[in-house]
Amino acid sequence: MDMNTIVMLLALFVLSLFLGVELITKVPPTLHTPLMSGTNAISGITLVGALLAAGSDAHSMVVNILGFLAVTLATLNVVGGYLVTNRMLAMFKRK
Repeated sequence: MDMNTIVMLLALFVLSLFLGVELITKVPPTLHTPLMSGTNAISGITLVGALLAAGSDAHSMVVNILGFLAVTLATLNVVGGYLVTNRMLAMFKRK
C-alpha cells in the first residue's frame, strides 16, 4: 500500500472513532437494550466472517492466527452481549 492509502484509512478510522463515541454518548438509557440486541446480531455476522477467515485454506500462518483471534474475540463479544442483554431484561420482569 502506498502512503496515501494508509493516511486515508487512518483518517477514516479516527473519524469512525469520533462518530462512535458521539453516538454512544447520545443514546438514552431506554434504548440501550434494543441497541445491545442489534449489536449482538452484528457481532454474530462478524463471527461468521471470522470463522471463514480462520478456516481458509491460506498458506500464511499469520492469516490463521488472526482468524483464530478474531473467532475468539467475536465469540466473547456475542456471549457477553447476550449476558448483558439478559440481565438488563431481567430488571424489567415483575417479581
